[in-house]
Amino acid sequence: MKHLKCLSLIVLILGVVLMASEERPRVREFGIKIGIMEPGKWNAITDVEGVKVGHVTLIEGDNVRTGVTAILPFDGNIYQEMVPGAIYVANGYGKLMGYTQVEELGIIETPIILTNTLSVPTAANGLITYTLALVGNESAGSVNSVVGETNDGYLNDIRGRHVKEEHIIEAIKKAESGPVEEGCVGAGTGTECFRWKGGIGTASRKLPESRGGYTVGVLVQTNFGGILQINGYPVGVKLGQYSFQRDVEIGGDGSCMIVCATDAPLDSRNLKRLAKRALLGIPRTGGYYSNGSGDYCIVFSTAKEVRVVRDSEERTQKIEVLRNRHMSALFLAAAEAAEEAILNSMFKATSMEGYRGHKIKALPLDKIREIMNLNEK
Repeated sequence: MKHLKCLSLIVLILGVVLMASEERPRVREFGIKIGIMEPGKWNAITDVEGVKVGHVTLIEGDNVRTGVTAILPFDGNIYQEMVPGAIYVANGYGKLMGYTQVEELGIIETPIILTNTLSVPTAANGLITYTLALVGNESAGSVNSVVGETNDGYLNDIRGRHVKEEHIIEAIKKAESGPVEEGCVGAGTGTECFRWKGGIGTASRKLPESRGGYTVGVLVQTNFGGILQINGYPVGVKLGQYSFQRDVEIGGDGSCMIVCATDAPLDSRNLKRLAKRALLGIPRTGGYYSNGSGDYCIVFSTAKEVRVVRDSEERTQKIEVLRNRHMSALFLAAAEAAEEAILNSMFKATSMEGYRGHKIKALPLDKIREIMNLNEK
């Protein structure tokens, strides 16, 4: 019996290692170009200068498939030097924490955490612990934690609440610039998208100098349904897997968290307008904000000239912001980056088995190639 248990453990470990090591291409590497704008160096939210991303991935035994993703607007004390921010809600069936203060004041004062639905309070506690411990915050008596979520309860024992406060702090401390790991990592470990394996995805767009040279970066946690389409191709229909496939079937519920960053000098009003456009990435890929879907975009600007210093002795603050008529290029950039980020989350995700033996397959890229008539590279 002991030998059988050891063998089972070895098989599980090998399975996890193989799942983690399976190399799948991003959508652009696969030969599909989304939109007309060019991506930044990493084609990631980290192309916005200063932004960092950190993951903690929890894969344990047969039932734990969850994690944490942290997004830092810049490397410093965000509580003391707050960034202008906004949140837009496409469909509010979610548990996003911190919304009302961001809506009221137009600023974000903590890193942004993504995790699973029942771990939102834990994530908020982790952010509070992290913030209170920073040098300069000794007198802090109020912290507005910003936490987003999707429900990974199909693959993950969500009621076990396996995410702990230390995982939140670890994700923040592991955050770094450069390429961002995608697919079954962090908060996307146990998620599902269009009935295929979802996860974390990211993308960016760099505006030409004639349009200001600004960068827009997007990171998504995908866990929603609909009728998958890629560059207009009805891929979900062709694959025979989509919401409302049969009249008796309920389909489409789920959620998508979008985090959008830019270095353009925007105030909260125009950031909220930008958030609306980033959410277009969902319908551009075939989602439709279903009844049970929590679809949100959290957006912020890293531009130093629009940051808000908490303890400034100055009674007023003078800032320069981009004029409304120069927003359109940013709007397109956000929509394109979100669309590509969603697809990257699926292209990079691998098949997974989890809670109660539930399985979700990875998007079959070989069939996508056939459907879209893509030639081998």
